[in-house]
Amino acid sequence: MDKNQIALVNQNDNVIGFKDKQQVHIDGDLHRAFSILICNGNGQMLIHKRAFSKYHSPGLWTNACCSHLTQGEEMQNVIFERLKHEMGITCNLNHLFTFHYRVELDNGLVENEIDWVYVGKFEGNPNPNPNEVNDWKWVDIDWLLDDIEENPDSYTYWFKYILQNHKEEVVLAIKQCSGL
Repeated sequence: MDKNQIALVNQNDNVIGFKDKQQVHIDGDLHRAFSILICNGNGQMLIHKRAFSKYHSPGLWTNACCSHLTQGEEMQNVIFERLKHEMGITCNLNHLFTFHYRVELDNGLVENEIDWVYVGKFEGNPNPNPNEVNDWKWVDIDWLLDDIEENPDSYTYWFKYILQNHKEEVVLAIKQCSGL
């Protein structure tokens, strides 16, 4: 199992092979990713600032965890493994929705992903991996939506896309998982 080999998919999201993660982003190949949203009982969302050593989108704020389906893994396992690896969190996750986006990043790399979005509930403080995370915080969703409008360059493209294009689904999911 090679963690640097990520799943290439066709337009129907069927896995058609695996390729080096960095090369996928250089070539702009369509691939499968996932984004995990974590909320707490206060109706807040956990966000983190990506480590400055990340090869793309370093130092930007984003959702609790984001990664790719890697060779030899299944989605129902890799989502939990990456959440534990990146944020030190273990919790139940529910699939919320799936979407496709393509964007050319500032450094010449391309994100062309079918992104599976999951939501989970966690109480307490994460124990983030410093190789993945520079900072983290719990934020109110209204504050987050306003801050993304005011400071869009401070956030990853996919996170902004999720919150701007699936706002109602995300807000409802946060309310449901927090019991509000």
